[in-house]
Amino acid sequence: MTYKILIVDDEPILLKGLKYSLEQESYQIETAEDGKEALKKATEDIFDLIILDLMLPEIDGLEVCKKIREQSMVPIIMLTAKGEDTSKILGLEYGADDYLTKPFNILELKARIKAIFRRVQNTEHVSPTSVIKIEDFTINTLGRKVIFRNEEINLTAKEFDLLLLLTSNPGKIYSREELLEIIWGYEYFGDLRTVDVHVRRLREKIEKNSSQPEYILTKWGVGYYFRAK
Repeated sequence: MTYKILIVDDEPILLKGLKYSLEQESYQIETAEDGKEALKKATEDIFDLIILDLMLPEIDGLEVCKKIREQSMVPIIMLTAKGEDTSKILGLEYGADDYLTKPFNILELKARIKAIFRRVQNTEHVSPTSVIKIEDFTINTLGRKVIFRNEEINLTAKEFDLLLLLTSNPGKIYSREELLEIIWGYEYFGDLRTVDVHVRRLREKIEKNSSQPEYILTKWGVGYYFRAK
């Protein structure tokens, strides 16, 4: 299977370099140099992954990410030249699955892309009858759909993977390091706040009161777990 990736960046040299490098991995690459063009392509075509720069002309990356999330759960890796932590966290809050700070190593980007697609491939080989029912959740692992209290909820790729892992192992406590390795597939030490942001976003979608969660609980000093009543 050939994966199709949209790369959005306003630096022509970087854009050309990324396009060339990722095409060597047999990915099909489309590019855009501003937010307006990115939204047009993301709306008119189907992509398996979007690599999105934060600072863009016309429409900034955060707004592009937000608008894409209104209609698609496609995995998004956000690029940022800013060093401020708030920029990174904002990208995750707006629905990005991951981020890289410029300048970055192309091998690191490739590793993260492969981790995302590896999880997609694993999902594709799940039996069509593979459905998990626990508490108020019905999780279709093939269609990657979640029904919560008789209503479908929209989750990003990483939010779905996180919920699937925790509900498949109720009561098992996972440290942030373990979740980073299992869900994101990092083979290096990543930013643990990535896990915290995704847990918070997931709680906001499934908990009646995210500050007093019923399902995804925190074992202070240890990690997170799903509580089955």
